[in-house]
Amino acid sequence: MFALSVENSGMEINMVTEKKSINRLEWEEIRTEHIVQDEWIDFRRSAYRFPDGREFEPYYSYSRRDYVVIVAFDTEGMVLCVRQFRQGIKQVTTEFPAGGIERKDGREYGEAGDNASEDILEAAKRELLEETGCVSDEWKHLLTVPSNATIADNYAYLLMAENCRKVSGQSLDETEFLNVEKHSPQEIEDLIVKGEFQQAVHVAAWLLAVRNRQ
Repeated sequence: MFALSVENSGMEINMVTEKKSINRLEWEEIRTEHIVQDEWIDFRRSAYRFPDGREFEPYYSYSRRDYVVIVAFDTEGMVLCVRQFRQGIKQVTTEFPAGGIERKDGREYGEAGDNASEDILEAAKRELLEETGCVSDEWKHLLTVPSNATIADNYAYLLMAENCRKVSGQSLDETEFLNVEKHSPQEIEDLIVKGEFQQAVHVAAWLLAVRNRQ
């Protein structure tokens, strides 16, 4: 009986060890080369060790600064959108006002920490005003979500602004060329269904905004 008990205990230990090995999913970064690291982006080539001990390279990733996305409703319930060219798909897209959170060091990437020069709400208010000329006194944080968890380390802060009112014209950056449009909620839904509202994070922001207004 005693020998059987010892044998069973050993089996249990092995099973626990095997289970831990199966459940361990993290990759270990063993070396990194910064291919491009300037004020705009940190583009990296890394080597990783898999949970089973094998090594893999190259794996490419990049760092950009965090940004805000604003689902903005005016006083009549219309949704404020912008139209601008997106280089990735080489198309003019319809999307929500959005933009990067300013940093003290002037860089466009990396965890902000002490380098953040404005908080999330300040960034959202500034972007809404710059891109649409509108302001709001009614804000709600919807969600903070990784921008692209597969290859990027930055986060998108999704917010909703209601009863937006026009107070000025646009104040765009030198690289921004965009027009403001107003759409009804149903028109936004139709654009999404037809594949004509092409920013995935913005679609997520819309679904959360709709849920919060119900």
